[in-house]
Amino acid sequence: MFAGTGSDVGKSVVATAFCRIFRQDGYSPAPFKAQNMALNSYATPEGLEIGRAQAVQAEAAGIPCHTDMNPLLLKPSSDHTSQVVLNGRPIGNRDAYDFWRRGRTTTCASRFSCEEQTLDFRQEVCAAFDRLAARYNPIVMEGAGSISELNLRDTDLVNLPMARYAKACVILVADIDRGGVFASAYGSIALQTPEDRSLIKGIIINKFRGDLRLFDSGRKMLEDICGVPVLGVIPYAKDIHIEEEDSVVLGEKLKARSEQAAAGRVNIAVVLLRHISNFTDFDTLERDPRVNLFYTNNTDDISHADIIIVPGSKATLDDLLELRRNGCAQAIQRAHRDGKRIVGICGGYQMLGQMVEDPEGIEGDVARLPGLGLLPITTTMANEKTTRQTTFEFQGEKCQGYEIHQGVSTLADGRQADAIVQTERCIGTYIHGFLDNSPVIEYLLRGFDTQALSPALSPQEYKEQQYDLLADHVRRHVDIDRIYQILQAP
Repeated sequence: MFAGTGSDVGKSVVATAFCRIFRQDGYSPAPFKAQNMALNSYATPEGLEIGRAQAVQAEAAGIPCHTDMNPLLLKPSSDHTSQVVLNGRPIGNRDAYDFWRRGRTTTCASRFSCEEQTLDFRQEVCAAFDRLAARYNPIVMEGAGSISELNLRDTDLVNLPMARYAKACVILVADIDRGGVFASAYGSIALQTPEDRSLIKGIIINKFRGDLRLFDSGRKMLEDICGVPVLGVIPYAKDIHIEEEDSVVLGEKLKARSEQAAAGRVNIAVVLLRHISNFTDFDTLERDPRVNLFYTNNTDDISHADIIIVPGSKATLDDLLELRRNGCAQAIQRAHRDGKRIVGICGGYQMLGQMVEDPEGIEGDVARLPGLGLLPITTTMANEKTTRQTTFEFQGEKCQGYEIHQGVSTLADGRQADAIVQTERCIGTYIHGFLDNSPVIEYLLRGFDTQALSPALSPQEYKEQQYDLLADHVRRHVDIDRIYQILQAP
């Protein structure tokens, strides 16, 4: 298990690296994270939902993703509530306090009719681990947040209690870039019970910047105070790109990326929603040298963009209402009238239609709102969630993606709308990963005068290249032989 001193220390990426390394070394690894909290999710081949990070890790391991890799997924819908997805299926919305303090969940058909049932989440996640461990070896486990949240110890399903059940060797990942690495590593270990402390077999220092020799003495000091070896110091790697699900990553993108139009490139504005989901939909476009992609809810930025994308949302009606309040809805409509291209993904697709209705209060108290009127669809929120992998044809070529959405969209004649609806300057789709397909990207960029060449690798080739680069990077800076010795010890 790769556990962390805190959130966003790099656990997911380190686990991805070891999924690839173990595969390269001839083993059959699989990722596992008992409980995830994220809005970025993925559809398995069976049409069930898991956290995006475990889907990425499975891809690095060269195996199909499965719900046993992430049996419990929490998708925040507000500061206090989350949708609970168990073994790939939503079972209702849950107040955060109730979730952490009680072993119960509530399944609601609507806000007027609820059936309460008791579930043992610990039993569920342990059963998923057992099924996975019977098929793969080794299991590359990932913890969540910090391992030293003492107030949550009794209800923790994902960190050391899970490691204890799995008899896992725990490696603590600490982020040196944020500072305080000695205190965070020492404190994380010292605050454990003696039994849990014995599970921690080593430390990996992540995100180091500068000359590694400067930390030689620090490495020895850390080993002395923590009583476990430092297995590696991994330098910060800006030129390796692995999909991440943490919202912190999106915050970093917003800080780093200029919200200004760039000459000689196609300027693409992703409308920044309060409940944005699956922002990895734009990773391929973001890396395209012909594109300047930025996130914004500034109406001037939207007006200067060549292409405007309305992304997915965990709360479509709430975000649609906010777009009307902050003027972005009107800016998108003006841009469309001015001949700009508009794309809507999932919740964004729903917002571009004529009307969004929620008569049963599945999302909240807003029963209906007019959409932006750019696509001939009306959407009604439905209790049942659609989750599936999708193969589709675009511009005569076969493409792939996946759908995760609540709501059914219909055309004016009452027929169910397709997963892709297109007019002259507007495309709406329920398909996540739509923009990872070369035919789609080439179609969107057609007619623009760019100074850069198109990427040499397809999106899938690029991903495989990045997994190998990540594995090589970690091998250079982590004592892999020592880790194998730890795993093989009685």
